[in-house]
Amino acid sequence: MKKKTALLTMEDELLVDLTFHDIPASLLAEFSEKIVKPYFGGNLNTATQDLMRKALAEEDIILSHITHVRNSLET
Repeated sequence: MKKKTALLTMEDELLVDLTFHDIPASLLAEFSEKIVKPYFGGNLNTATQDLMRKALAEEDIILSHITHVRNSLET
């Protein structure tokens, strides 16, 4: 998996179309009303990208913390 990620980061911008399935309309409507409209000017694409970037950054922070805790326990 890491090899694919490394290859993709070398590309300028690899754009893909994304389709969601089985998302409740009420969830999408609430996300649009509370997040997309006020913070992203109604741009669902930008909001989704931002959400993904923030989730990945949060995952990096969590994994870094777990690694730090494990290393502290080993010493």
